[in-house]
Amino acid sequence: MAAGTIRYWAAAKAAAGTAEEPYAAATLAEALDAARERHPGELSQVFRRCSFLIDGNPVGTRGHETVRLAEGGTVEVLPPFAGG
Repeated sequence: MAAGTIRYWAAAKAAAGTAEEPYAAATLAEALDAARERHPGELSQVFRRCSFLIDGNPVGTRGHETVRLAEGGTVEVLPPFAGG
């Protein structure tokens, strides 16, 4: 299990009610499941539309359960942006 930071942007930030928070998880799937539990409601729906960066690298279409998280890493949660 690794510890790091999840950073929320735009609609994800609004749904989570915070700009960032710590994670303690081995995979992206575990980190997102824990975030859903902490922030029930809209965040789960927002995640369906998001792209994710792990330490600056796009996750793309990889299964979230296969994406390993590093100690001290950063998960960026990026919803679609208008015009971007």
